[in-house]
Amino acid sequence: MAGLSPEQLRKFQEDGYLVLEGFLSAEECGALQQRVAEIVARMDVPPHCRVEFSTQEEEQVRVQGSTDYFLTSGDKIRFFFEKGVFDKKGNFLVPPEKSINKIGHALHAHDPVFKCVTHSPKMQALGRSLGLQMPVVVQSMYIFKQPHLGGEVTPHQDATFLYTEPLGRVLGVWIALEDATLENGCLWFIPGSHTSEVTRRMVRAPAGSVTGTRFLGSEPDWDDNLFVPTPVQRGALVLIHGQVAHKSEKNLSDRSRQAYTFHLMESAGTTWSPENWLQPTAELPFPPLYT
Repeated sequence: MAGLSPEQLRKFQEDGYLVLEGFLSAEECGALQQRVAEIVARMDVPPHCRVEFSTQEEEQVRVQGSTDYFLTSGDKIRFFFEKGVFDKKGNFLVPPEKSINKIGHALHAHDPVFKCVTHSPKMQALGRSLGLQMPVVVQSMYIFKQPHLGGEVTPHQDATFLYTEPLGRVLGVWIALEDATLENGCLWFIPGSHTSEVTRRMVRAPAGSVTGTRFLGSEPDWDDNLFVPTPVQRGALVLIHGQVAHKSEKNLSDRSRQAYTFHLMESAGTTWSPENWLQPTAELPFPPLYT
């Protein structure tokens, strides 16, 4: 199974992201969508566990960082919802299946269909062509980007949330299961921004704090004019360097923008920060990509 060509590798090293159209077939995309529909059909989230997902810093700390449902999701399959879909009592204002923002963070470990795709021969070939020696999977998510409800993802670097020493050891793998367009919220990148430092970190708060997480430092003032839209077709894979600045806009269309995404870490010679919100557990250590 072929990996990246020298030209593709050079492009990724220059820009900090790379689009590989047609990485998954229509049948493979359909299998993931069918499987997630089955998972959603069995969804049972009690009101006290219904968490709205946000990328706004104050809301991240207040809503996500203050609940064990989020902080203990690293080794489980859990549901997170769009803003504004609950009343004051936690009841759904829209059909539950239309309100989900994402499912995370351990589909790669607990579901056989997603595990098969994550550890497929072509995914392993991709890792080897990137020169990864001992890559491990640290988390995974299924993102829905619901029609008219799918919120924006503000400019950020993944290393803000998944910090390593040294830097440059985290890689995002983002797979479009539906066409990602300007209208339904495709990804945007600042080419070359992966050479930037990480000046903001989301860390676990000290024991006894009001919230479970806090932010250290501040996000760089990214120039919005430098972002380049990256629309892709169903089945495309986008490689995302852990330090490249990226975002997505609100979905204003009547079409969803579903995607499966997971993060790899080169574990050889790398220290995973003990302050990261996400930590491996005895039940789920970070599994190796190469099996």
